Amino acid sequence: MSTMSMAAALNAALRNRMEADPKVLVMGLDVGKLGGVFRITDGLQKDFGEDRVIDAPLGESGILGSAVGLAIRGYRPVCEIQFDGFVYPAFDQIVCQVAKFHNRSLGQVKMPITVRIPYGGGIGAVEHHSESPEAYFAHTAGLKVVTCSNPSDAYWMLRQSIQSDDPVIFFEPKRRYWAKGDVDLDAVPAPLHKAHVVRPGRDATLVAYGPMVATALDAARAAAEDGSELEVIDLRSLSPLDTDTVVQSVQKTGRLVVVHEASVTLGMGAEIAARVQERAFYALEAPVLRVGGFDTPYPASRVEEEWLPDVDRILDAVDRSLAY
Repeated sequence: MSTMSMAAALNAALRNRMEADPKVLVMGLDVGKLGGVFRITDGLQKDFGEDRVIDAPLGESGILGSAVGLAIRGYRPVCEIQFDGFVYPAFDQIVCQVAKFHNRSLGQVKMPITVRIPYGGGIGAVEHHSESPEAYFAHTAGLKVVTCSNPSDAYWMLRQSIQSDDPVIFFEPKRRYWAKGDVDLDAVPAPLHKAHVVRPGRDATLVAYGPMVATALDAARAAAEDGSELEVIDLRSLSPLDTDTVVQSVQKTGRLVVVHEASVTLGMGAEIAARVQERAFYALEAPVLRVGGFDTPYPASRVEEEWLPDVDRILDAVDRSLAY
């Protein structure tokens, strides 16, 4: 058992896969000599060389286009997008090539590409550096979409993503990079696309993922002081969704609040709400409620804390749910 930050856990996962498989390589802006803007790839170019840790030119479309060619030739490229808002130039390659090539080739060509994207706010940055674009990719058939919320999941989920023969969009909550936790390097990992119940409860279910899991747990602890026991679920996987775990919880609690940083309209919360009402309508004691970012572009850093969901906004939704 080791205690490490999420950033260190991601670095360790990359190192593990590069040591185990010479076909794994890393590419992106400043991933080599600098070690990435968040130092996730620190030391990898020194140990594995410039042919396997590639400082790519400025051009995300070229990074993903090159990754497609490498995957066709049997490599397992791990592409780092420096910030969430920089992924849009690569969107065409991801949606039109990465997501479709396996199907287009009638299953003959695999696309074992992992796209790492630091996402979300809370670090005092501006637009293009604080966005949550996960719904775009979860909507795209052919892509797997996952996100970690703690160092242990960061380590194991990244390892599993790189080993997968499917393309995986791997979202990393940048505001949690420096949070520390225990990582069992010898554990048997949970399935990559399985949600976790991280706090049992009986009165209402909170579903969150990525950076909002810690906030949801804070809200559950605050609610417990007032006598309400909230069950908190970390989704971990956004595509495919582990609907079964959420439905089982809602059948027990009768209430559901979904929390994410992304804007509420057409966000992941809408899909989860639809699935729950399809499968657990008669178990619901109140409407499914959503707590998320506002339907505006990401604001200036001086007001981002007012824009981002916090404990008070979550507890307000819980109170409204319990009032039915």
